[in-house]
Amino acid sequence: MKSLEELRKEIDLADEQIAAAFCKRMQAVREIADYKKERGLPVYDAAREEEILRRAEERVADEELRGYYRLLQNDLMGLSRAYQQKALEGMKIAYCGTAGAFAALAVEKLFPNAAAVPFGDFAAAYRAVEAGECDSAVLPVENSFAGEVGVVCDLLFSGQLYINRVMTLDVTQNLLAPKGSNLQTIKRVVSHPQALAQCASFLKKHGYEQTEFSNTALAAKYVAEQNDPTLAAIGTREAGALFGLETVAAGIQDSNRNSTRFVVLSRTECTRPRQEDDCFFMVFTVKNQAGALAKAIRIIGDHGFNMRGLHSRPMRSLVWQYYFYLECEGNVRSPEGLKMLEELQSVCDKLKVVGSYSCREGETV
Repeated sequence: MKSLEELRKEIDLADEQIAAAFCKRMQAVREIADYKKERGLPVYDAAREEEILRRAEERVADEELRGYYRLLQNDLMGLSRAYQQKALEGMKIAYCGTAGAFAALAVEKLFPNAAAVPFGDFAAAYRAVEAGECDSAVLPVENSFAGEVGVVCDLLFSGQLYINRVMTLDVTQNLLAPKGSNLQTIKRVVSHPQALAQCASFLKKHGYEQTEFSNTALAAKYVAEQNDPTLAAIGTREAGALFGLETVAAGIQDSNRNSTRFVVLSRTECTRPRQEDDCFFMVFTVKNQAGALAKAIRIIGDHGFNMRGLHSRPMRSLVWQYYFYLECEGNVRSPEGLKMLEELQSVCDKLKVVGSYSCREGETV
């Protein structure tokens, strides 16, 4: 039997090897954090952690030690997440509006440790990332009630950024007004056109005048500055609290199933490994030929990609000319996806993959 001193030396040697492996592992973790920062990806990857735990079960033959190794692996993943989170601190995330806007809430949920940088319009937030002033942008691309956000779609068509992440945020609209206001004193309501559209029935019922504003939170700020009991805004409770407004009426949207999809836009595309729940966005124009659009749609279907949505948008540079904005299920960088893109070149004048994401990351929060 080995002596106590000999056994302790073995432990010291093993600890040295573990320390070296730990440093090597954490260096890779740091590089992954840099990769995620460039692409606006989340620290937590549930599928990856499930895979690591599965492998942990396979790597240890001793049944008694297997559970302990799983605990060690759990701790290592927790340390890795913390290290990545620290590496991602200081990220600047552009959005349209101001504190209290739905986009600000989306930024907080997607990047809880980043600095949210507000801009006055969608284009300014988008250009800030293109210019390197911000790391990523969080912009709304579609509302379940009012449809796609056309300005953002146009930026996706003409700009250089990629979608690497998607999140759906439930939307609750509220009527916000200065203290002492009520439904009877209010005569005019200001808000973003999408918010006004989402609350059309409520506004019509009360006969309020409507004025469009660039952003819901900025509209709340404007109402607070005017301090006029005849003036109200539509926005979040957070915006009302931020600017000292009262919630005169809550949940005034026409549908209780109202949600907005936000996309994370970054300068670098995430070329994801093949996964069953992948989705991708693509914009394209078709050649001026009979049946060109039908051929494009058939090519997409023939390669096994299911379209989740197809929208047309007018091209500002050409009268009565349109581009198409498409969302599909599947991995566009797979061999089948690359074949599809090659075939589409025969019927498309312009073809651009805007980015891809995991459908699980697009769940409602």
